Amino acid sequence: MKALSVLLVLLIGSSLIAQKTPDTSPNAAEIAKMAARFAPTEIKVDISKLSAGDRKALSKLVEAARVIDDIFLTQFWAGNHDVYQKLQADQTPLGRARLHYFWINKGPWSEIDGYKAFLPDVPPTKLPGANFYPADMTKAEFEAWVKTLPAEQQRQVTGFFTVVQREPATKKLTLIPYSEAYAPDLDRAGGLLREAAGLTDNASLNRFLTTRAAAFESNDYYESDVAWMELDSPIDLTLGPYETYNDELFGYKAAFEAYVTLRDEAETAKVQSFAARMQDVENNLPIEKKYKNPKLGATAPIRVVNEVFASGDGNHGVQTAAYNLPNDEKITTERGTKRVMLKNVQQAKFDKILLPIARRLLTPAAQKEVEFETFFTHILAHEMTHGIGPHQIKIGERATSPRQELKELYSAIEEAKADVTGLYMLQHLLDRERNGKSAAGAPASAEQKRLYTTYLASAFRSLRFGTQDAHAKGMAVQFNYISDKGGFVARPDGRYEVDFRHIQAAVRELNHDLLTLEATGDYAGAKKLLDDLGTIRPGTRQSLDRLQDLPTDIEPVFVTADQMSAPPPGAPGAAAPQAQSKARRKRPQR
Repeated sequence: MKALSVLLVLLIGSSLIAQKTPDTSPNAAEIAKMAARFAPTEIKVDISKLSAGDRKALSKLVEAARVIDDIFLTQFWAGNHDVYQKLQADQTPLGRARLHYFWINKGPWSEIDGYKAFLPDVPPTKLPGANFYPADMTKAEFEAWVKTLPAEQQRQVTGFFTVVQREPATKKLTLIPYSEAYAPDLDRAGGLLREAAGLTDNASLNRFLTTRAAAFESNDYYESDVAWMELDSPIDLTLGPYETYNDELFGYKAAFEAYVTLRDEAETAKVQSFAARMQDVENNLPIEKKYKNPKLGATAPIRVVNEVFASGDGNHGVQTAAYNLPNDEKITTERGTKRVMLKNVQQAKFDKILLPIARRLLTPAAQKEVEFETFFTHILAHEMTHGIGPHQIKIGERATSPRQELKELYSAIEEAKADVTGLYMLQHLLDRERNGKSAAGAPASAEQKRLYTTYLASAFRSLRFGTQDAHAKGMAVQFNYISDKGGFVARPDGRYEVDFRHIQAAVRELNHDLLTLEATGDYAGAKKLLDDLGTIRPGTRQSLDRLQDLPTDIEPVFVTADQMSAPPPGAPGAAAPQAQSKARRKRPQR
């Protein structure tokens, strides 16, 4: 009898184990509501002025950029391609909704919901190390392993262009260069870049494309980064491994991204005047003199462009409005950085997102001060001030950088630093025009009203991305710090405005604190600042809740690019997906 009871228990237990865990993921209607937070926006660009060769080259570059999506899917999560192919085979309304939202996020986690999974049978949240490291690797294991390596391998393992994997037999950690880890896709992309190089009649574009294709094979990106900095072409292309936001373990590893754009020559000419003033801004930063750079790198280019297509890390979740690259400290020290402003994307964000937020949350008087040109100018200042402040530092006698010392905290600190340094820079330039600083207690000028009020409205736009996003976490620090100092004020009716008696001092003091954290490589201080201020407080949460019916960001529909080559399954405007082989290498060429 006892044996029979035991057998029954085992049978019942086995049946329970065999039962499938209930699917509690969002249904089709819920996913559609999540996707509706991204307003579909047509991205069109006039390519009629391009030469015949450049028009043909542009088509090849769009194809190459589509390959970058494949690489990024691999980098973001090891299971991404399998899940993507399964979703393409699911023709139900739920399957189509899942595929669409998967493509917006380039993975099974909703970026603006703290990377929470919206699909079943996947990890509940994004892995901190993405697919740059083994999923089961701990930080302690990595750091202990790095100490056993020769100096050159230590440099590579903490560098941008390598992944860490486990050896199949021993399960020990090992280093793999990108050129090997992503070889088939890099071969495809490199071939398309070389085809485009043969079609363009622009020498600088030809040079960048050929050197970047070579970098995919050699894993040495220096020469092609120099060529990218010197690119002078109607087609302004950014394509390669750059940003490190997705490496939340250490902030070391660069994700692949692409921006295929056309230069706006008239707007580019307008902003070139900023470049000549950067040394003056650096000299007047509110930090100790010993931390200032007495001689910035060569004047870095500023480009205003209109986006034709974006992919990889450049097109998932919240869309990029501008970028400042490269991140390699060697290039940054020698040549500064290149600032690229995506004007048509910024205009779309302003019209569809920022203005509705301002009407909802700012006082009537403040709403009148919000304007696109100021929004555009502050984003420009943000990108330019990434290139000033501490970049090469010393801890004792050890040469290092803020990125290496602040590790996974660096992105949020650096984004906050660029925001407030950009504000500080624009105020400094206004003061220069008046031949002196603004008098304490003096009425705010029209320019100051537009600057700080547009910044306030934009703060709410950024906070809606969620504090898992480096920009939003950095903005939470700014919003809370400036509010605590009296620079931002909430009125009894829940609407906000700037207090011009306190805003300048608050910006200056926060700028000092952020620059000093980077100059000293103060990890503990950065962590305390982010822990204390990098959160959305209850009052602010209530304000954000009033925006729930407004889009959070745009979902680009690349009309011009899609006329050159068909969009992939899940993208806006794509044909209904068809079932595909699970063997990734057998998929059709795009």
